[in-house]
Amino acid sequence: MTAERLTLDSNLLIYAADNTTGVRHTLAAKLVVSCAAVDCVLSIQALSEFFHAVTRKGKLARAIAADQVRDWMTFFPVIAPNGAALAAALDLNISNQTGFWDGVLVATAEQAGCTMLLSEDMHDGMRFRTLRVRNPFAGAELAEDIRALIGLDA
Repeated sequence: MTAERLTLDSNLLIYAADNTTGVRHTLAAKLVVSCAAVDCVLSIQALSEFFHAVTRKGKLARAIAADQVRDWMTFFPVIAPNGAALAAALDLNISNQTGFWDGVLVATAEQAGCTMLLSEDMHDGMRFRTLRVRNPFAGAELAEDIRALIGLDA
């Protein structure tokens, strides 16, 4: 197992649950399953955004979405922002490095020791101190550094 820790943004969780999104669904579902076997944490924010998005858009019934969140909470450690993460998110937003909620996710992930954040919403390759953002949908194939981190064969 690698020494790196990663986390997933809500968009990957949404794609993993939404089988109408084609290739994105297939890849996201594979990523979530693979990430459960490595050092991956999920943030309360990503889980909350998932629940809100899939129920608001009618993708999943509330009870099914809640069950999905509970399932993920059994397979992944859950991290939460604190005051220091909020302060860091404010600084990231003021310096125009992120939107506010992306900043909260980034700061919370950094505090939890994550070195990679898988997200479609931020620029692929963006760095925040020790955290780098990778978009698993950026290329025709999953990037080698992501594959290596989650233990997928090339």
